[in-house]
Amino acid sequence: MKNLFFTIIGAIIFNLNSFAQDAHFGIKGGYNLAAVQYDDDYETGQRHGFHIGFYGESFLNENIALQVEFLYSQQGFELEGNNATFTQKLDYLNLPLMLKLYPDKHFFLEAGPQVGLAISHKEEYKGLFFDGFRETEPDNFDWGLNFGAGFKTDSGVSFGARYHLGMGDIYDDGNPKNRVWQFSVGFDF
Repeated sequence: MKNLFFTIIGAIIFNLNSFAQDAHFGIKGGYNLAAVQYDDDYETGQRHGFHIGFYGESFLNENIALQVEFLYSQQGFELEGNNATFTQKLDYLNLPLMLKLYPDKHFFLEAGPQVGLAISHKEEYKGLFFDGFRETEPDNFDWGLNFGAGFKTDSGVSFGARYHLGMGDIYDDGNPKNRVWQFSVGFDF
């Protein structure tokens, strides 16, 4: 599964670069505010984390670009109560493919699909009388949609905010789905 994931990344980047008018590559990173929604009616508390990775942005014309990204992302959730904290740490390798619209030279709107591969999962409990953790197995594959907006300077520095609406179930019980706010800074090479 991991080999297929990396092969798809390479193929998308190669194909985008072959028909683009203008292409930029860079690094990006930032802050995550992640939660999980159960059964479409209950959302957990938020876990603070980060994301970091690479991107390739290819302009199809002056106002439209496609951007593929390869990101490490800390996700999951946190619950607090009765002098205890339960944290579910889900770490992913994510592959977003974003359609970016530039209504003006610097401001952009973006939307697109994302697939993710869970690479780590840990549950931590910190209580009044004991602490502990265990490793559990979520569904390795996650998918969903991203929506966002941002600002890009002439020098290639970008600032963005994005919301990930997970569509795939993390576990079999309760239909839990990822919900992640991402706030990023990117730098073109």
